[in-house]
Amino acid sequence: MSGPGKPHAEEPEDEAWLMTYADMITLLMAFFVLMASVSKVDQEAYDNVSAALNEDRTKEKNKQQEVRQTMQRDIKDIISNEGADQAVQMGTDAQGSITLTLDGGAFFKPATADLQEQAIPVLKGIIEELSNPIYQQFNISVEGHTDDGQINNARYPSNWELSTGRASTVVRFFSDARTLPNANDPLGEPLFAPNRLRAIGYAGTQPKVPNRDMNGVAIPENQAQNRRVVMRINRKPIFEQVRIPSFRRTSADADADLAKGKKK
Repeated sequence: MSGPGKPHAEEPEDEAWLMTYADMITLLMAFFVLMASVSKVDQEAYDNVSAALNEDRTKEKNKQQEVRQTMQRDIKDIISNEGADQAVQMGTDAQGSITLTLDGGAFFKPATADLQEQAIPVLKGIIEELSNPIYQQFNISVEGHTDDGQINNARYPSNWELSTGRASTVVRFFSDARTLPNANDPLGEPLFAPNRLRAIGYAGTQPKVPNRDMNGVAIPENQAQNRRVVMRINRKPIFEQVRIPSFRRTSADADADLAKGKKK
């Protein structure tokens, strides 16, 4: 027993927890080293893959450009062979589409959506070219345009109906085009799937040139230019596929449940 006033001896601290702490730190360090080694990018492999992808994209782009140039050249030949150089203007737009601007007076009877006889061979030639299998990924959007003059009759109450009717006439001409009849299909198969075609009417809202001068006087030459139909040919999808919801239960299931209920 210690005498009075003698200090008690201090017990040593228990430092066993340091071992557990050190083990935990070591494990964490090993984990992060492992993660760093796994996530390290092989720059050479990355560059090789990137170069291969760029090469593929370049080849595909060049291929599409060649197809587009071939289409333009062949359609231009068709227009020239039909003597329609003054009635059809070829160009491109900001989206990369091939555009064919059809003169309204040359292709349609006045104030109607009925085709002129001289327009039919030109459209048939364009259809024959665009039905080529290499153009299957291209879609055709047809726009109808009028001048600012007013129309009001039983068939076309306004320029909206007239412009849409002219665009629809061209689209229907494409839609009605078929292959030669055969034993399996006496009518022939459609050359163009419906989802490759679209008709739009703009009336006089998008004039190519001013319809009138500064004094509001009509300019007949300009109005004639504004009466037109524009075909835009590109690879951009026109319609999105509609997903129709389906029900988990069918009418047969409902009838079966109903029959069970009657038996009870």
